[in-house]
Amino acid sequence: DFQPFCFSRSNAGFDYKIPSPPAQQSYTDMTLQQFVREIESLPLENGPEVFGLHSNAEIGYYTSSTNALWKDLINLQPRTQSMGSGVRREDHIANIAKSIQQKLPSQGFDVMVIRKGIEENLLESAVRHLPPTSVVLLQELERWNTLVRNMRQSLIDLQRALLGEIGMSVELDSLASDLYNGFLPNLWRKYAPDTEKKLSSWMQHFQTRYQQYAEWIQLQTQHNPPRDPNVIWLSGLHIPETYLAALVQTTCRKKKWPLDKSTLFTKVTSVKNASEIEKPLEDGCYVSGLFLEGAGWDYENACLCRQDAKQLVCPLPITQIIPMETNKVTRYHTFTTPVYVTSSRRSAMGVGLVFEADLATEKHQSHWILQGTALTLNMSD
Repeated sequence: DFQPFCFSRSNAGFDYKIPSPPAQQSYTDMTLQQFVREIESLPLENGPEVFGLHSNAEIGYYTSSTNALWKDLINLQPRTQSMGSGVRREDHIANIAKSIQQKLPSQGFDVMVIRKGIEENLLESAVRHLPPTSVVLLQELERWNTLVRNMRQSLIDLQRALLGEIGMSVELDSLASDLYNGFLPNLWRKYAPDTEKKLSSWMQHFQTRYQQYAEWIQLQTQHNPPRDPNVIWLSGLHIPETYLAALVQTTCRKKKWPLDKSTLFTKVTSVKNASEIEKPLEDGCYVSGLFLEGAGWDYENACLCRQDAKQLVCPLPITQIIPMETNKVTRYHTFTTPVYVTSSRRSAMGVGLVFEADLATEKHQSHWILQGTALTLNMSD
């Protein structure tokens, strides 16, 4: 006789094991009723540990379900209801619209002037062509201007519609409802990077993006030679994949590597604050704004570790992203971790995957795959 193998033991004392056949019988001799009896003996509710998951997986499931429920309840509330202080719904929406409008930049970035400034700065450095990262900056600014322009115009039209000067269209009515409920309006979402943030935290993200663009422009037009910020806040880019591709292209031009035989390698540093980085990497860049899900980070050993209880997200320290030749990359004792834009990860079409990071680990990759370990650029509210 062999000792039964328990693949999970619960705190309540129930052992999940493969059922043993009756005495002097084999599994082939067992009847359907015997199998059904064994299945019915299992608990009705099974914790995530039974499936090899962390207890935080259950917290994440209930949190997302509760958020979805509350979102539906908020959308179902009557639109004629006044605020607790007696302020009408229309007045409250108008105040929010004015507050957001005041936070918008007075004018967008003049891409043509910035491009000319970069080119003049490059002439002093004896460089003829725009670096790939400079091209990415100009593309980012064009998308930023489109977002700001649509935000400003829609807010102006909404305030006029609330005063009765123009008709309330379907888009403006949806904008008003989203502002009243505290959600990011769908009218702006299609011009902004993918996110799951609410309106208030999204506006903070919006202003931080503007600060990074302003610093980046200053370094490109006034620093000789033009360069990028010491640490790139990857979450603040509209399409972060293009910047990473530009890094590879820049290094390949410099070292005369074939572009199709180059890749990215990541190395997590011990630095937590971006202000501690005094100068950028010669090849590659420092990035911030990565959040670890499904695992924790051991700062002493610089490797993946088991999540702490009730801590669903762990911020990752400043990370180096280094372009390298594919045949020179060694990935021993590392877990190839996918990096997604949001916690929803990617769609069936693969949209949402940014790149794959190499994180050190003392356990086999299958352990972290079962835990659903991944990195995201944006934390959900």
